[in-house]
Amino acid sequence: MNGYPPYFYDTRMISSHYAHTPTQAYAQIQGGPLAPNLNGYIVFTDVPYGTEVYVEVIGLPPYKPATGNQQPIGPFGFHLHEHGVCTVGNPDDPFTAAGSHWNPTNQPHGNHAGDFPVLFSNDGYARMSFFTNQFRAADVVGKSVIIHQSPDDYRTQPAGNSGKRLACGIIQPA
Repeated sequence: MNGYPPYFYDTRMISSHYAHTPTQAYAQIQGGPLAPNLNGYIVFTDVPYGTEVYVEVIGLPPYKPATGNQQPIGPFGFHLHEHGVCTVGNPDDPFTAAGSHWNPTNQPHGNHAGDFPVLFSNDGYARMSFFTNQFRAADVVGKSVIIHQSPDDYRTQPAGNSGKRLACGIIQPA
């Protein structure tokens, strides 16, 4: 592009290329009946070659290791879901109206656009930032973000066996 290695870029070219598209989207995350004190936010920011995703939440439930047939509680699965709907519905199985993980290219679980790294709680608090080239901020507007009770195993189809949905947020343009 500019004679430098690929990770260097000419900001004039990048900024002019994205001048007509939204550069950020965000969601307020609110816990449901299984984690009423959970809240936070997520920000999607267009950066060269993809999107930076930043999340910060408080009120995550305490970690509990798996026992017998019970899944662990934490680290917490974290995904994009198909529909921007965060109605609780059944309090024992909340946020099902958000649909399945967002998977626009029909990839196997572990490799679709809606797969995010797990959230690790630090006394109920988690903060993380990561990069993805699977989408741009404008692509996720109208979708939802869900925090799940258990860690994603990144192989069980279609959703990684990440357990019940603890919190939800609808993504909107910034």
